[in-house]
This record gives sequence, structure tokens and C-alpha cells, in this order.
Amino acid sequence: MIRVLVVDDEKLIRDGAARIIAGCIPGADMVVCGAPSEALAEVEKRPFDIAFLDVEMPGMNGVELARRIKEIAPDTNIIFSTAYPQYAGDAFALHASGYITKPLNRDKVLAELGDLRHPVDSDDRGLRVQAFGNFEVFYDGKPLRFRYAKTKELLAYLIDRNCAVVDIGEIRATLWDDDVDRTSYIKQLRKDLLDTFREIGAEDAIVVMRGGIGVIPAKFKCDFFDYLAGDAKGISSYHGEYMQQYSWSEATHGSLESREKHD
Repeated sequence: MIRVLVVDDEKLIRDGAARIIAGCIPGADMVVCGAPSEALAEVEKRPFDIAFLDVEMPGMNGVELARRIKEIAPDTNIIFSTAYPQYAGDAFALHASGYITKPLNRDKVLAELGDLRHPVDSDDRGLRVQAFGNFEVFYDGKPLRFRYAKTKELLAYLIDRNCAVVDIGEIRATLWDDDVDRTSYIKQLRKDLLDTFREIGAEDAIVVMRGGIGVIPAKFKCDFFDYLAGDAKGISSYHGEYMQQYSWSEATHGSLESREKHD
């Protein structure tokens, strides 16, 4: 399990940061602190894999806190978060893993997590899909990047359809809901999906048939698939949110909510 430390002296900001980071690292063991002294006490108990540190804090600023953390646990990935870009030089000198200008958002956090200086040991190896909350795709714990943003949505819909092989007409009607002929573009998305999976040795997770495409659930680690299989971890990971960024997911979301009410 990845251990994450979040330090910011402003409660609203650190609580918001913690929610964003938790969404980017599902299942992380997270400790949230409001003061550097509190954070150091936690680090002395047990090292963290990643520390998100505010820079401007009273008493001891984030740069000094980072130095102290590095003395205790040199392999900690330090990611600074601040509204003051002039501290980038200090971050570079400390060999920090990342530097995020506030406000934090999911894209900024994911970008830094995808380029950590020190490898993070995790049981999260291989291909993993997160359907609960926002839809995300990870390989060996890092976000998987596609050439086209719409490729990610295509994969999300194939995951949503579970074992079904979906034809191009259904994909067009669902992802665009219009009468424009997008056959050529959908084929490009399909190729992007296959090429990306081929690069990580996971092309056998995708089924391509004449005019259609699907996924093989057994090839993915996926909270949604685990939920449907009755797995305890999958069931406990559902908190009323499913592929939130896609409007077409509401049908399955409604089904999940109905299932929750009857269980």
C-alpha cells in the first residue's frame, strides 16, 4: 500500500488536497497534517512513499520540512504545492519529485505521480482500472496515457459494457449522440487503444471483431468488475460515484444505486 503524507496549515486547502490525492491514488494509506512538527513525528514513526508539502507555513516552511524528511527517509518523493513559483529553485536543489502551483487539481497531481523520482513499491502492479469516482486507468501504479483523450472514454464505455463486444454504431451513438459519421475516427481510437495496450504487453485484454470491440474482464484489475463479482473489496470501494465525468454512465450508476438499496 502506498503511504502518502499531506501537509498544509490551512484546513480547507489540505482537506481539498487530500480528497484530490485520494482520488488519484485509490487505497492509499494517507496521513494529513496541519503543522510541520506533526508531520515530522509521523515520518519518524514510519517513512512515507510520497509527501505533498505546502511551502508557506508558519514556524518551519515546506522547504525546510522537506530537508528534515529527507534526513529521516531519503527515498521519500517530495511534491511541493504552493502559490509561489519562486520556490522552484529550492525544489530543484532538493531533488524534489514535483512542484505543483496552487490550486491543486486532478490533472496536476496525476502528472506529478507519473514522474516520481523514487519508485513506489505497491501491490498495484499491472493494468488497473478505476471506475468508481472518476474513471482512470493505471499501469504499474502510474496513469496510462493515450494519444487521444477520447480513447480513454472509449475504454471506459467498453468497461461499462463488461463482456459485450460493442459495434461502431453503438459507440458513436453513446459517445457523441448525433448523426455524424465518425467511423474513421472511431477506428483511430480503436487503434490508439490497441497500440497503447500493446506497448505494455496487455493487447490480449482487448477483443477486436469485424465492426466491433470489447474487453476481457479477467485481464483487468477493476473495482467495478470486483463489485459485480461480489468481491468484498470491490463492494466496499463503491461510495455512490461511478465514472462521474461521463454522462452516459448514469444508466449503470442508477443500476448500482438500486442494487445498493436492495442489499
